[in-house]
Amino acid sequence: MSENKDIWIAGITRGHNAGVCLLKNGKVVFATEEERYTRRKYDGGPLASMLKIKEYTDRLDFLVVAHTQTLVDTAGIIDFTGDDIYTGLARKLKLIDHRNPSYNKQGMQHPQVLDFSHMHHRLHAACAFYRSGFETATAVIVDGAGTFIPMTTDTGNTWGWEVETLFNCSYPAQFDTIYKNIGMRDATGTQIDQVEVQNETYQSVISDRAGIVKVYEAVTEYCGFSAIEAGKTMGLFPYGESNDSIPKLFEHEGVVSLSNRNAIIPTYPNSGIVNANLYAELKDGLASDLTKLQNRRDLAYAVQTQTQEEVVTYIRRAVEMTGNNNVVISGGYGLNCVANYHYLEALKDDGINVYVEPISNDAGTAIGAALLAHKHMTDDSKVEEINHNLYLGIKYSYTNEQISELVEQYDADIIDATNEDVIDLITNKNIVSVFQGGSEAGPRALGNRSILYDPTDPDGKDFVNQVKRREYFRPFAGSILEEDVHEWFDLRGMDSSPTMMYAVNCQPGIEEKIPAIIHVDGTCRIQTVNREQNPNYYDLIKTFKEKTGCPIIFNTSFNLGGEPLVETLDDALWTLQESDIEYLYLPEYGKLLSIKNA
Repeated sequence: MSENKDIWIAGITRGHNAGVCLLKNGKVVFATEEERYTRRKYDGGPLASMLKIKEYTDRLDFLVVAHTQTLVDTAGIIDFTGDDIYTGLARKLKLIDHRNPSYNKQGMQHPQVLDFSHMHHRLHAACAFYRSGFETATAVIVDGAGTFIPMTTDTGNTWGWEVETLFNCSYPAQFDTIYKNIGMRDATGTQIDQVEVQNETYQSVISDRAGIVKVYEAVTEYCGFSAIEAGKTMGLFPYGESNDSIPKLFEHEGVVSLSNRNAIIPTYPNSGIVNANLYAELKDGLASDLTKLQNRRDLAYAVQTQTQEEVVTYIRRAVEMTGNNNVVISGGYGLNCVANYHYLEALKDDGINVYVEPISNDAGTAIGAALLAHKHMTDDSKVEEINHNLYLGIKYSYTNEQISELVEQYDADIIDATNEDVIDLITNKNIVSVFQGGSEAGPRALGNRSILYDPTDPDGKDFVNQVKRREYFRPFAGSILEEDVHEWFDLRGMDSSPTMMYAVNCQPGIEEKIPAIIHVDGTCRIQTVNREQNPNYYDLIKTFKEKTGCPIIFNTSFNLGGEPLVETLDDALWTLQESDIEYLYLPEYGKLLSIKNA
């Protein structure tokens, strides 16, 4: 590629958590999810977010497409021309050259469009590895159902789905598969062997069993949620306890661990079914709120504690197979902050260095696709520094006139305000939302799109859950000044936790000080904040500490239940209008907006 011009690469991911990552010369310009613009949770097809590319560049060198199935098979086509919809949109926007002579036949894929849909787990690994700071690493990918893999059985051709994968990772773009668990609907028994799939040979397990995430998803549905809402099961698990009447969810066959098919029936590529009728303890299902049933709580406890042990086994096995004690974790299970904290204790004597990717959901595959393409195309072997920056969304800049127009549109009040004014509101039991800079990539709110409250309020959890229209059992996070974290929480050897990926134990005597954010098991999902990472948020928390003596503030995502994180100032004011949240703080502008609802 030419050294005399900027290299623009966009990665897009098509499925749930659809989104776009734009790179300029290998650096992330923005990374965002489709749902932020369409306001539909888990929206697929990143068409609205692809439009945002034009705000930064009029051309792309490459558009890299991520999914689990190929563009040709599943993307859909544009009338008459036969383009897939993403190539077609990029062409219509003139991001790619519609005059390219090698692209002159109906339905032919454009040479500037790379289809990476056949490497879903590899893209999870690329996102984690390139952001980890490691020179080499083993990637442990624990996911739902990744790439659709063509398989041949005694009964003919069929499909398998990658569920867990181990990779050996090195620069510039080497991701060698060393192990893969492949789930199938119509497999009979379990096959453990070396296989050759898509020009790779590796050790594999092929079976009709549910993978780790599929087991978790099945239990999630059994608790009354949609399969994709596994975070709710994670919140419910401490309400349960160990129950010997509930079947073990995993069985061991030599060195291989497999799910118990009598307990969990997989429905690939979807979730799975808890075989409740087979077990007396699980049959009871008569309740308006299933989370109040002890068997649901106990099964949530079982799936959390057992799956996290299965991942510990995978981590140790990965290190044994590669000899590399640097481990990166990604895939949907990487968002399990309870499990992530468990690894620190379980592996403390193993000499294993673990990096958990904060954007472990499928939005991360857009980042992985873009970075992998860049490293491969440029042969760039420079090791990236560990990346804790998640403020990767588009950075909005509003004029006073634009703010005034929105204030008038929503019939809001606006006044000049300082951090001291905001903290006075919070300590008087008011919820205050905050909007600044670029939105956070991934599912965690880290002070740019956050709702804040007083963590010392004993009724705070119930109050904010009611206002946000969330379930009663769901816990809240806390943002703490980095220099104070060890006095309040046990980080199990970590210096900090800037991306809120761990639910950590509080130190003795702390629980009664901040009851609104301590879960029933004595843990809290913590974000450490320093001035370099987020100066406005740091100063706000410091002001709270100066007034209260408490260096931690109650933090939850700026959205209502079932809705995406707010993206724009318009979204923020709409949320105030539709809820009992009254205040919105704009620290960059020194303004406080308010809407009083009847």
